[in-house]
Amino acid sequence: MKNQSSSLRRIDVLLKREFSEGYKNFIFIFAIVVPVVLTFVVSVLFGTLFAGKPKIGIADQGNSQLVVMAKTMHALIVREYANADELRQAIERGAADIGLALPADFDAGLSGGDPTTMTVYIWGESLLKNRAILVAALSDWMRTIAGQGSPVELTTITLGDGASVSWEARLMPFVVIMSIMMGGMMVPATSLVNEKQKRTLTALTTTPTTLADVFAAKGLLGIILSILITLITLTLNRSFGEHPYLLVAMLALGAVMAAEIGLLFGAFVNDVNTLFAIIKGSGILLYAPAIIYIFPDIPQWIGKIFPTYYMIQPVVEITQNGGSWADIAAQVYILIALLLVLLGVLAYVVRKVDQRVE
Repeated sequence: MKNQSSSLRRIDVLLKREFSEGYKNFIFIFAIVVPVVLTFVVSVLFGTLFAGKPKIGIADQGNSQLVVMAKTMHALIVREYANADELRQAIERGAADIGLALPADFDAGLSGGDPTTMTVYIWGESLLKNRAILVAALSDWMRTIAGQGSPVELTTITLGDGASVSWEARLMPFVVIMSIMMGGMMVPATSLVNEKQKRTLTALTTTPTTLADVFAAKGLLGIILSILITLITLTLNRSFGEHPYLLVAMLALGAVMAAEIGLLFGAFVNDVNTLFAIIKGSGILLYAPAIIYIFPDIPQWIGKIFPTYYMIQPVVEITQNGGSWADIAAQVYILIALLLVLLGVLAYVVRKVDQRVE
């Protein structure tokens, strides 16, 4: 127990040293700035940051209170249409994010607790956050009219050329995986290589500090940076989904994978140029699942071949599809198994490097 306590204190000292010297390291700054800049560019191009108000189209065949409530919300743009056909045509050309076709007896059915149907048209290229806002507002309005949980059966129809996947949804996995890998992988890897080039790694291990302590401190640095950078990018895009705590847990597991890969690269490589060449060469393997998301015509099962798929898929499921634990459990178990394998390989490598240092 005493040895463990001493080791934790040494790791804490080393970690503080890594952070205090981080601002002097170009890669440290690069890992923070690049994902944020990329997020900003994607957000500007595809409207995540500076999008206007969510737009809702309504074709009301009666005099529904839902229309009145929608118009009182200044955060929304409400557009009315004479009938369902006009509404459908408007949604197809992107005049609104979603469209509601309300039958004449809509309010009466809600108030009486009778099963009620409503057709919801969705513009395929609308922003996910706009849809989420509108759906939440719709649920509120129906609950207010019904005075209880609303027994409404929604028939959703997706329209428009981008009906399958919007560009925002396609690019987000790439931004997220880059955020995870930049801080989690590149920073520990370059830090280890720099220690070797400066010959400070040998100096560190002549003190009570062990090589395992050094690796642990650098790995923790990568994990913390990875989580923070990814949280910043998701905050900029307001993409936390309905289960933020579950999302943070998935980001932590992804950060651990990135840090383990970075430490393995750093352990085997002795100079920065070679390290960058290896990182560039392995990029297609690391980023392949995110690249496949960009092109939906590629069979999506191909992504499952790559280990990082099990890092990014749970994040995509939570942020874009509102997934819960039941939806991602299988991927998470596979990810944990991969992490344990990488940890075993890393422990073996650390012992071998320790023997060479001695």
